[in-house]
Amino acid sequence: MGKRIWVHWVIMALHVVAIVIFTRGFLLTRTELPFYSNCSDVLQSPCSFSVNENQNQNQNDTVDQTQQRCWSKPAIGRLVVIVFDALRFDFVAPSTFFQESKPWMDKLQFVQDLAAKNASSARIFKAIADPPTTSLQRLKGLTTGGLPTFIDVGNSFGAPAIVEDNLIHQLAKNGKRVVMMGDDTWMQLFPNHFQKSFPYPSFNVRDLDTVDNGCIEHLLPFLHQGDWDVLIAHFLGVDHAGHIFGVDSVQMIEKLEQYNSILQKVVEALESQSAPGGLDENTLLLVMGDHGQTVNGDHGGGSAEEVETSIFAVSFKNPPSPLPSEFDTSSCGLDLGRRNICFSSIQQLDFAVTVSALLGIPFPFGSIGRVNPQLYALGAGTWNFEDSGGNYQNKSKLEEWMLNYANVLCTNSWQVKRYIDIYSASSVIGFSNEDVLHIASMYAKAEEKWSHTTQKLLLHKKESHNELLPALRRQIDLYSEFLASVAELARSKWTEFNLKMMGTGLGIMLISLLIHFLAIKKVKEQYGFSFTSSGDSGISFGLIFSCFMVVIRACSFLSNSFILEEGKVACFLLATTALVKMRYSIMKKKMILEAFVFLLLITICRFTIEVGLSKQTPSSEFMNAYPSWMLRIAAGFPIWNFVAEALPVVALILLAFLLREAITRSSSKGIWKYIIMGTNLSYMLIAVHWASESDRLNLAWVLKGTGRSYIPRLIYAIGFGQLLLLTFNQLFSKRKSSDHSNLLYIKTVAMFSAWSSTIIILLGKQGPWVALAFIIGGYCIMRLDNIEVDVKDGGSWNRMLDPVPVTQWSLFAVCLFFCTGHWCAFDGLRYGAAFTGFEEFLLVPQAILLTMDTFGFSLILPIFGVPFLVARLGQSEKGKKFILTRLSLVYMIYGLIMATSVTATIICVTMHRRHLMVWGLFAPKFVFDVAGLILTDILVCLASHYYFSQVEDDALQDVSTKK
Repeated sequence: MGKRIWVHWVIMALHVVAIVIFTRGFLLTRTELPFYSNCSDVLQSPCSFSVNENQNQNQNDTVDQTQQRCWSKPAIGRLVVIVFDALRFDFVAPSTFFQESKPWMDKLQFVQDLAAKNASSARIFKAIADPPTTSLQRLKGLTTGGLPTFIDVGNSFGAPAIVEDNLIHQLAKNGKRVVMMGDDTWMQLFPNHFQKSFPYPSFNVRDLDTVDNGCIEHLLPFLHQGDWDVLIAHFLGVDHAGHIFGVDSVQMIEKLEQYNSILQKVVEALESQSAPGGLDENTLLLVMGDHGQTVNGDHGGGSAEEVETSIFAVSFKNPPSPLPSEFDTSSCGLDLGRRNICFSSIQQLDFAVTVSALLGIPFPFGSIGRVNPQLYALGAGTWNFEDSGGNYQNKSKLEEWMLNYANVLCTNSWQVKRYIDIYSASSVIGFSNEDVLHIASMYAKAEEKWSHTTQKLLLHKKESHNELLPALRRQIDLYSEFLASVAELARSKWTEFNLKMMGTGLGIMLISLLIHFLAIKKVKEQYGFSFTSSGDSGISFGLIFSCFMVVIRACSFLSNSFILEEGKVACFLLATTALVKMRYSIMKKKMILEAFVFLLLITICRFTIEVGLSKQTPSSEFMNAYPSWMLRIAAGFPIWNFVAEALPVVALILLAFLLREAITRSSSKGIWKYIIMGTNLSYMLIAVHWASESDRLNLAWVLKGTGRSYIPRLIYAIGFGQLLLLTFNQLFSKRKSSDHSNLLYIKTVAMFSAWSSTIIILLGKQGPWVALAFIIGGYCIMRLDNIEVDVKDGGSWNRMLDPVPVTQWSLFAVCLFFCTGHWCAFDGLRYGAAFTGFEEFLLVPQAILLTMDTFGFSLILPIFGVPFLVARLGQSEKGKKFILTRLSLVYMIYGLIMATSVTATIICVTMHRRHLMVWGLFAPKFVFDVAGLILTDILVCLASHYYFSQVEDDALQDVSTKK
């Protein structure tokens, strides 16, 4: 192997080291403290106030009473939690609450009926989640009351058990019998906490019914049993329907209607047992989502659609207690039936501590949420607040409620302050001294008010009757302000950035760029290449122009707005380079058609990105099936729905024809023709697979499971066999070629053929169109670069290297990433593609398929297609001699462009590490970019071994013979 190949391995090693070090500094998880709350802990708080002290009772009586009540008096006996995964807020709230009515709204009609008829006992909440909105993150946040950090997203496909204190742990520890059914993620997070469990596999997003049917099978029978205290049922149908078909789909509406029927049966079962002495006399029902979803069914980011979900709470107490008006922040409106419906807001951060207070168990040690007044009041119902002496029997209901809530908030605030103090002392970095002092000051103010004012008023109630209510209100405000301040601080500064590691990683990346640049300079000078047509060492317009394009794109990462519009930025820069090439074509009167076609292709890409990234497309099923630029055409012409079934097949036929012609014109024989034959067979199987899934052809009953599972697997096997065949040919073939350019061209076509079938079937019916766009774009870039060939005599041109085509190739690859419906966020991953050919979740094969779907046309094919820019650049004698060096330089320039962009991303996230959008936007961008860089380095190394060795051996032998 030549030394040039090892340069790529060295650069990849530097990139890996830099990224690992920087990541450990930037994506650190918060320190998970190994502490757990206990009932006896509350004795250390200032909140164990009891009027018995005014009755001269001994301290033991007070302690015994406090221990019996644990942290708060239990307000409910049983809790039913029904989780509808990816439950959007507009699935629950009336359509009249929104500017425009959508087909999926008002399907949970039973929920709205209850909220309208029983406003005091049934309430809709808009629940706000903290990004990232993956299921693991949200379940962890809901049960711990904390803010899981971004790095935990990587565990969404293999959730580790939660080791820090959490709601489920406290339930089991305090003797609550918990039953779980549905999503098996709960079993991974809490493996030994459930008395009974009925888990079902959750990662097959194509399966809409297995998990839901399992929940239905067990849920209703368990409601009539008395051997549980908390019941959790986690449905997944809405989440899976969104991922595969989108929100605006028949499948989604059917699921919502099914859930509406289920809820009606659940409420009827609970109501039938809610009479005095019944099982559900003191039961609370919570119907909730863990996060929302976009119209395309995606989630993971921080958009309003993704973070806004819902909680519907129903109390079966009779009668429920009214909430004091000053703590009721509800918004009300009329539904379609002109009925008044109100909804409140709640942070998901508050869920764990509120439920803990209602159940009378210790709050999770690391919770930083606040007991929500609306949900707490609804669940608590009528309080019989009295001590053994009966001192509060004549207290007004308002005083009674406010006193209990103030006492709960006192415990809540003490617990949060305890956690912040221990966290700051135990963590390596913790919070800054200024922040800790500010929090301590706010807590001290609230505690002083409680200890020296409020309790004294309670002890001398008769003398200070008019002062008690204002004092309680002020007390509640102080505690609420303290808790809100802690939550705000945690959201802004939770992650412990290790600036030394981040700086070290960034420094190594900058060093790798320098090494990359020096390697290009050395190879260029060693073999006499130049960036100018005259062959000197000067700086050409092409070099300056390419650097300007790369720098402009890198600088755009400093703005969150430009990151959101990254695909459009790449299209704009690519169009700019195309205009420069068109101007040159017109001046030389050469290849004007190619320049025009390339501009037209970029325009189509721009339109595709505009439609695909709007997150407002009709449905993700339609998006998966057809190119996004056809969406608006389909809306205007119904006949298109029939024509569209045949067009992708026509595109496949055209693609197969082009590949066959490419090999035939090269006069190639032997292994290369067998590669093309395998690709043609795969294309035919893809067409059969699409036919088997077509609703109009109705062939599914003929092929049954074959078209869905075995055909894609056969296509994968053929592609893998083609790659093996090319590998063996590379290792053991001794055939020499005198036409190195032609050999390189044939190997490039063969590699495209081997990869294309798998990538196309993963992308769906838009795959052939993207593949054709890839070929047309590459051809135009190569031809426009050959303008120089037509005006040069072949002498100095062989030593000229224009970086503009490489820059265009890189920008074109970025455009294809966004054209295929992807974007740099976890909700931009097309998880359904990973299940093409698979019915169950298998981590390794489906991780590979997801990677191929995500980076197929943006990294895999462009990198293996780089020789296409070199292979047809003339056939002079010196062109043969230097073709290997030219290809090596092109790969180095391509890698340098990628590394520069990623370095800019690293600088960006370093600068914006305290930005409001750091976890919702900048961190996902960082993860996608560094993953893409590592994959680029690996592919460049593999491509170098594939293209260089045989060509290098032949070229060196040719040179030595001539000497």
